[in-house]
Amino acid sequence: MSSPDPQVRAARNHSTRSSPGDRPDAAPQRTGESAGARGPVVAVTGAASGVGALLTEQLAASEEIKQVVAIDERRGECAAAQWHILDVRDPAIAEKLRGADVVVHLALDLDLETDTAARTAYNVRGTQTVLTAAAAAGVHRVVLCTSAMVYGALPENELPLAEDAELRATAEATGVGDLLEIERLARRAPRAHPGLNVTVVRPAVLVGGTDTALTRYFESPRLLVVAGSRPAWQFCHVEDLCSALEYAVLEKVEGELAVGCDGWLEQEEVEELSGIRRMELPSAVALGAAARLHRIGLTPSPAGDLAYTMYPWVVSGSRLHDAGWRPQWTNEEVLAELLEEVSGRHTVAGRRLGRKDATAAGAAGATVALLGAAAVVRRARKARRRV
Repeated sequence: MSSPDPQVRAARNHSTRSSPGDRPDAAPQRTGESAGARGPVVAVTGAASGVGALLTEQLAASEEIKQVVAIDERRGECAAAQWHILDVRDPAIAEKLRGADVVVHLALDLDLETDTAARTAYNVRGTQTVLTAAAAAGVHRVVLCTSAMVYGALPENELPLAEDAELRATAEATGVGDLLEIERLARRAPRAHPGLNVTVVRPAVLVGGTDTALTRYFESPRLLVVAGSRPAWQFCHVEDLCSALEYAVLEKVEGELAVGCDGWLEQEEVEELSGIRRMELPSAVALGAAARLHRIGLTPSPAGDLAYTMYPWVVSGSRLHDAGWRPQWTNEEVLAELLEEVSGRHTVAGRRLGRKDATAAGAAGATVALLGAAAVVRRARKARRRV
């Protein structure tokens, strides 16, 4: 569930079919594996990078898994998996899924730089194709991964939210519209394909080699805080997400699952732990400037992303806990890893800056950078009117 390589994203705009020369690579037999080995055969889409690569390695090493079938647009590094190279929107994927008991669909493009229409076409069509192909191939369970963002970030949200809380997000934040549509597909799939079970896993702020509007928040010289907001931060390390996905694969838990560290951090705790000072702005200024900057293409993040830094969307994870699962990471530990990952990067209003720009932004503060960018918008509008 990570952003694909830029070359792969570009190729998707031209073709949804796999190359005629693509052939699966036979996987070597694991130590101790036999033809009668117990455990499910698991197919993982998006297996070459990010969460998909980590899960593929983890499942391939598990004595509870008979075989792993890895599917992506390029071959990954897991030698123990059987690889198939194709786009998940290709109906030929049904043939590759034959013999699989479970499919974990992680081929999602949530890259901030991807064209919105192309991203939606890939994410939604890919999920539709995988669900239909899985049913046709006789797969009995599909595990989808969305995000706890689908609950929405709202001032009246309970702390924490139960898994069965209403999904009240809107499509105003990066990729959330796609995730909501995937959730709808998940709910319809068992009716459209009797016998197919669907489990949905919703992680909190995902950390560990990820690049999102929420991880970029911690690349800023100051932490933007909107006046009157009530942030609450809950993280999910990719290793904990993978262990939760394995629970779903092994049918130790099912249904709609939320996953994250236990508890949450208040904004003041985040600032103390990170050592990054806040810069507080009125809501109208922050949201208005963010919307204008995104509209003219100066920043990749729409104004809707700000809501997830303003209001709580912490999840309980009670279903996983009841099944015996526990996170191995704390919020404090994940935040420390995130800060180490983003060290040396500089972002203002969701836009990555070069070293020269970052020095100026750091000296002036995030407010000056944000309002200065808003001034650019005003000047551009005046220039257009003069023309």
